[in-house]
Amino acid sequence: MNKTYIQEYQCLGRNISYYRKKAGYTQMQLAELLDIDRSHMSAIELGNVGASLDVLFTLCRVLEIKPSELFDFR
Repeated sequence: MNKTYIQEYQCLGRNISYYRKKAGYTQMQLAELLDIDRSHMSAIELGNVGASLDVLFTLCRVLEIKPSELFDFR
């Protein structure tokens, strides 16, 4: 992960967490739907690691949101 963008990773992670909870999924449930480990899901939400575009696009499909919504940092 590029340390230059740590704030952006954290904002993205907060948005993912927000939309996951809004949809009623646990980290484990969402991780299974994305075919990733729960620990990786947690690391993404904490902003400790980045997510591939494949994971982000699948995430949007599962959560029924637009990719732009993930990047609309509050």
